[in-house]
Amino acid sequence: MATYAEQIAAYENKRAANLKAMEDIMSKSAEKGETLDAAQQEEFDGLQADNDAIDSHLKRLRTLEKAAAEKAVPVAGGREGDGAQARAGVVVVPRAEKLDKGIAFARIAKVKALAKLDGESVRTVAKELYGETSSVFGFFAKAAVPAATTTHATWASPLVGDETSAFADFVEYLRPQTILGRFGANGIPSLRRVPFRVPLIGQTSGGEGYWVGEGKAKPLTKFDFERKTLEPLKVANIAVATEEVLRDSSPSAEAIIRDQLVAALRARLDTDFINPAKAAVAGTSPASITNGVTAIPSAGGTADDVRADIQKLFGAFIAANNAPTSGVWIMSATVALALSLMQNPLGQAEFPGISMNGGTLFGLPVIVSEYVPVVTGSTDPADDGAYVVLVNASDIYFADDGDVAVDLSREASLEMADNPAHNSGTPTPAQLVSMFQTNSVAFRAERTLNWMARRANAVQVLSAVKWGQ
Repeated sequence: MATYAEQIAAYENKRAANLKAMEDIMSKSAEKGETLDAAQQEEFDGLQADNDAIDSHLKRLRTLEKAAAEKAVPVAGGREGDGAQARAGVVVVPRAEKLDKGIAFARIAKVKALAKLDGESVRTVAKELYGETSSVFGFFAKAAVPAATTTHATWASPLVGDETSAFADFVEYLRPQTILGRFGANGIPSLRRVPFRVPLIGQTSGGEGYWVGEGKAKPLTKFDFERKTLEPLKVANIAVATEEVLRDSSPSAEAIIRDQLVAALRARLDTDFINPAKAAVAGTSPASITNGVTAIPSAGGTADDVRADIQKLFGAFIAANNAPTSGVWIMSATVALALSLMQNPLGQAEFPGISMNGGTLFGLPVIVSEYVPVVTGSTDPADDGAYVVLVNASDIYFADDGDVAVDLSREASLEMADNPAHNSGTPTPAQLVSMFQTNSVAFRAERTLNWMARRANAVQVLSAVKWGQ
């Protein structure tokens, strides 16, 4: 790029040429004793406008030239070693590559898989793919050194956190993809976060007060309490990638692995969090927040019906003395889109705060998910339709250890279904796909978390929703 001085000189020359052309136009007009015609006026005004722009640009260039001169550092030469140091050059420290969310985690999984496929060490594969200065190579370069501590400046402490940061990065990418992960972000109230295995004491009934006359005995009252705990439960799923995808070194291949792992966990989490049919399985999985909640049938599909439905949902909370101060709507994108398209007789949006991606509805934020169930094929067609859920976020206990465990296999045979029926205790025939035979690798991702309603009226459900139909 040209220096500031060279740029200034070039623009000054151009300005002078424009000025000379303007003078020539006026001289020709004066010789004829005429004013400028339309073409001459246009040319003159264009040259003038060009010079005005050049003047402004020259002012900016001179400002930058002055700032650069003030920032310049004189060449050192006052000490004996300055010359040798200058001749030796500068040591270049590579800048760490900035990766998209979840890519570091996907790269670690990819390196493990390729190392197993090729019989190489993970360090060798990581070095070949990403170089010795990459965070992925650093993750696998953890040498086993006796008595290493996390407090020593160079002896093991730099190794602490590499794995954690990669896993945390993946979890941070996963969270916004799920219903659970959207709570506590972008103006949506948070769930009530609690630790695992900690007693959660809740009051289920209140005492009573009494008016007491002079000299009269004071009545007694009592309170009812309940004790709950959230045990750590695992959600897991398996994503399959071909060896061709794993060997592809392009960023898109890494994104495929990341997105497959995310999709595997997202489907299970969203389905079991919101589906009213999901009951608790002791020691295995929690009930959905809507399980056991008596649904309120929708009034119909018009805008007035929508308002009537909303009134019923709010009324159920208020009747239970539990105003939804941290209320959040959960619905499918289809229902949200239908609301956004509803118009009044003047052509204005009936519910302007909502879109197919979410927004607000009657002052409360909206979470959309493809996993909110829709009922079809009922005996009574009136029972068909979508669910819309209103949850008081602070009334949902949620525990999460923030970690993800990943294992892989190329020898396993899998039942390629999202609802596998086989069981190692009571085996039944199933159609399996061999990872070895199909040159594929199976990634198993596991995450530990749990949730539970804090009180019985934490959630209200609207059923058979046909808004906008």
